[in-house]
Amino acid sequence: MGGFATLDDIEVAGKRVLVRADLNVPMRDGQVTDATRIERLVPTLQHLRDQGARIIVMSHFGRPKGKADAALSLRPLSEALSTALDGLAIQFADDCVGEAASEKSDKLQDGDVLLLENLRFHPGEESNDAEFAAALAALGDIYIDDAFSCAHRAHASVAALAELLPAGAGRGMQAELDALEKALGSPDRPVAAIVGGAKVSTKLDLLQNVISKVDFLVIGGAMANTFLQAQGLDVGKSLHEPELAETARDVVAAAERASCEIALPTDVVVAATLSEGAPCDVVEVGSVPADMMILDIGPISAAHLGKRLAECRTLVWNGPLGAFEIPPFDAATNAVAADAARLTKAGELLSVAGGGDTVAALAHAGVAEDFTYLSTAGGAFLEWLEGKPLPGVAALKK
Repeated sequence: MGGFATLDDIEVAGKRVLVRADLNVPMRDGQVTDATRIERLVPTLQHLRDQGARIIVMSHFGRPKGKADAALSLRPLSEALSTALDGLAIQFADDCVGEAASEKSDKLQDGDVLLLENLRFHPGEESNDAEFAAALAALGDIYIDDAFSCAHRAHASVAALAELLPAGAGRGMQAELDALEKALGSPDRPVAAIVGGAKVSTKLDLLQNVISKVDFLVIGGAMANTFLQAQGLDVGKSLHEPELAETARDVVAAAERASCEIALPTDVVVAATLSEGAPCDVVEVGSVPADMMILDIGPISAAHLGKRLAECRTLVWNGPLGAFEIPPFDAATNAVAADAARLTKAGELLSVAGGGDTVAALAHAGVAEDFTYLSTAGGAFLEWLEGKPLPGVAALKK
């Protein structure tokens, strides 16, 4: 996915480099509980330090709604950032603009790292205010965006700021865009997509976009129940959206016109309750008891998907196949994930997955590290799958 500058294209020695990061990480009692996003920022920061840049890190944290909130300060992140950078002392500014930030940024030496206070303490961040963006731009000479997870937000530090300074993508942003280009932009075919989730209504834009881009579309999770019900099959007490039956049939018809094969389960795991260790049974999709719920696709369907993936060269995955959080309804997701991981490790499949539940499901299956690329971007990854323009990417392509 070209058209933008990277760190390799920009001379940063002695320059103040504003780095848009995503440090909106989970915390408990003042401690980071998942440092994945911080760790993925390290290659960009280390490159800039090696090149003698003076680094100013910007991020949002939580939803302070345009007002300062001590509970949402980025100050505690200084320690986690220091740990990720092998104990480097991280400076901190009590505001992200104005005198407090300006004085700190002006005193930076080559290789120093300054962390600014929460961008969203100012209403101008989320409103993409030009004056707020100009105040941020005054702190630096170069802008680097390393927060793909925020690329779907037309916020000042994501969109407007990139127009005011020489701009480029950080290592994380570059890796994400390269992975997405290989997955759907110009992929090796055949291309498979696995789309799961609870409701068709939340994935309709995604489905309508991917059927024109992939050869084989797997529909799983509770949303598959709506498609089964649209075919006239009884889904018992399963979660489904009967009001979207016609929409589901339209998706199937559109896929046929696009020569995209849709795979729905042929057997399913049913139970009376969604609880760990609940008594369950495997039945054909046309034989779901009226008092039962479909909570996973069945072993025959899972095995079939594994065989079909072996015939593909590229896989995009968003959404689990069943209620993976509660055993034994994690079986199909675990099995198909293991097949995809094995094919990836063998060099036979390029696999890109993303979305909060998907990341959790693949971690639960123990294969997250074996996929070609695992996106932690959440909303931005979903909007990319939906084919929507991302302001943060568009700004880098100016």
